[in-house]
Amino acid sequence: MAGENFAGSIIVSLASLPDFLRQPILTKRMGEFFDMSEPEKQEIIHNALEAGPGVDFGRFEKLFKTWLEVLASMPAEQREELVGRYVQSIVQNPESLIAFNMDGILGIFLTLRPDQRESIASSVRKNVSELDGKGRRIVRLVVADTARQHLGIW
Repeated sequence: MAGENFAGSIIVSLASLPDFLRQPILTKRMGEFFDMSEPEKQEIIHNALEAGPGVDFGRFEKLFKTWLEVLASMPAEQREELVGRYVQSIVQNPESLIAFNMDGILGIFLTLRPDQRESIASSVRKNVSELDGKGRRIVRLVVADTARQHLGIW
């Protein structure tokens, strides 16, 4: 519980920052992710998925959009690794995604520039295509039809 509150506090703090501070801080933190140990990476993903739904969506929206923009700007290899870790975590714990405001999240994704949307969608498609049949069925169940259409996953 303390870990979840800590992650939620970090999310709220980052979301409360002005854009000119939030963007570079998030860029730096996301870059540091790849230097972390495997258990640390797993904990980061788990905490983000656990804490996100508990944050006021107005605050979460700002941070998530910045996160998507940073994600889209990453080298493809890093973007695919990060997206892949989220996909794997969601397949292992599908209820973690169900708690999110998925319509709101899709709306944020659709505000990105077309090239940003495509770079992220491409990473999602690659990772979903690498799942086994059970994993793909789980993704199909927890991701809405409209989101799957925008991402290009069936």
